[in-house]
Amino acid sequence: MNSPDAGVAQRLTGLVGALRSHGLRIGTGETVDAARALEALGLTDRELLREGLAATLLHGETQRRVFDPVLDVYFPSRVGTPGADATPNREALRERLAAALAAGDEAMTARLATEAVSGFGGYGASPGSDGWSSYQTLDRLRPQTLLARVRDAVRAQSGASGFTDRLLEDEIRRRIEVFRAQVAAEARRRVAERRGRDEIARRAVAPTPDRVDFLFAGRDQLAELRRVVQPLARKLATRLAARRRRASRGTIDLRRTLRASLSTGGVPMHPVLRRRRPVRPELVLLCDVSGSVSGFSDFTMLLVQALHDQFSKVRVFAFVNRVDEVTGLLVHGAADPGHLSAGILSQAAVTGWHGSSDYGAAFGEFTERYAHAVGSRTTVFVLGDARTNMSDPNLPAVRHISERARRVYWLNPEACSQWGTGDSAAPDYAALVEMYECRNARQLSALISRLLPV
Repeated sequence: MNSPDAGVAQRLTGLVGALRSHGLRIGTGETVDAARALEALGLTDRELLREGLAATLLHGETQRRVFDPVLDVYFPSRVGTPGADATPNREALRERLAAALAAGDEAMTARLATEAVSGFGGYGASPGSDGWSSYQTLDRLRPQTLLARVRDAVRAQSGASGFTDRLLEDEIRRRIEVFRAQVAAEARRRVAERRGRDEIARRAVAPTPDRVDFLFAGRDQLAELRRVVQPLARKLATRLAARRRRASRGTIDLRRTLRASLSTGGVPMHPVLRRRRPVRPELVLLCDVSGSVSGFSDFTMLLVQALHDQFSKVRVFAFVNRVDEVTGLLVHGAADPGHLSAGILSQAAVTGWHGSSDYGAAFGEFTERYAHAVGSRTTVFVLGDARTNMSDPNLPAVRHISERARRVYWLNPEACSQWGTGDSAAPDYAALVEMYECRNARQLSALISRLLPV
């Protein structure tokens, strides 16, 4: 089929497939609604089309950060790659950009973004390897350094001063971010035309926060993750409550069921269940709060604390090379969620004479001081990358903990392929306790939902 309608339909299905690859749940019904919206709205007004497709395909505002750049790949504002006769004058382009930012003219900044990518973003020498880089473009143009110049220009026009200046600077920063996004979209569009829309939509678009690796998440991404702790906790609490209700009904007692079936000719008309008296379990967290692992531990501690009503008791212990109980820092918001690890490091005794992780020493101290915290009803979660800095992993201490506990699970934020490399003792620990890869919030949610006891 070569009709225009078939081509548009193919772009729409490609858009849906790319969004699904980023973890957005889009069903057949939403796709059909999007096709109807596309037919009704047409392609003339891209912003109207953007909002129409967003209304039919998305389930929350947080998904826009993935949806918008993917939409620009499948429904770009222009087609083709306008060439530049010569590299534009950098300072002249910066002057024009400063004027456009001062005027708040987004149409002009979009045209300047196209010109900037043409002039400064190209790389590669052969036609097969040519590409465009938004990073290279922005590095050459450095729009963030225009803040003072734009502020002075707007101030001269409006006479803004005092507190208004701070609001003005925030607005100018927003306009600069819009320009940066326009440059990124233009570079992505050109690369998509060269290499294919599907590949670029899947690889060149930033993932949603719940798919960002804990070990590589930036400050803003971790802050956004912390904001979704409470909604995620409510969802997990609902699942745990449902599991507890199912478990309370008990399992089939086969022997008693067969005995009861004698009165019906051997047909088990009335299954007999083993009745249970469910008891809320106890939970212990052992969290490495050193280095890049701290973001993973922070998020998990906050999530489990938000679920504390599902358990009879929750105790949290943090360590670097020493162990200290930090349950009190999490209760009733005693610790700032944005600086949880920093608060633990400053208020708890989790380090000795050095600041490097020492799992062996931490596990040894835990068994000496806090062994009573683990009993037959206790499920223990260990959070950390199992990198011992070449120190003794102290496997007997881990074995002692596993023998006392009901279950021990280890959540490791490193990829499985990295276990056992360098100073990682993950394979040794995995031989004693169940270890799971837990690289992002999506994996953590699935594991918590599956592993938490009922």
